[in-house]
Amino acid sequence: MAARKKRRAPVEEPEQRSAAAGGCVLVVLGGVPLAALWAVSDVAGVLAVWVAGVAAVWWSARRRVSDSSATPPQGQEPPSGDVYARETTRVREVRKGPGEGLTIFPEIEHVTEL
Repeated sequence: MAARKKRRAPVEEPEQRSAAAGGCVLVVLGGVPLAALWAVSDVAGVLAVWVAGVAAVWWSARRRVSDSSATPPQGQEPPSGDVYARETTRVREVRKGPGEGLTIFPEIEHVTEL
């Protein structure tokens, strides 16, 4: 007799939120009042679209950008004791790529001073 394997229940992954779904909700929440305002007055609807656009541009311009993506300032010396890689003029390997191209891998030497 063959032993039966117990089937484990599949592990449920946490539900991931969709940015597109959130955008659709915001469009509906903003579109319904705008449609009602437009139904009352065309001028008020156009004015509301302009105000919302100016507010969106102002908000995006005022947001702070994180420093994690900023380039490091020029002229600073790296801390001592670090090891850097530098390419040499010697070739370690040449591989034939797709088509007629070749990929050239240079030798890398590790240095402690630049």
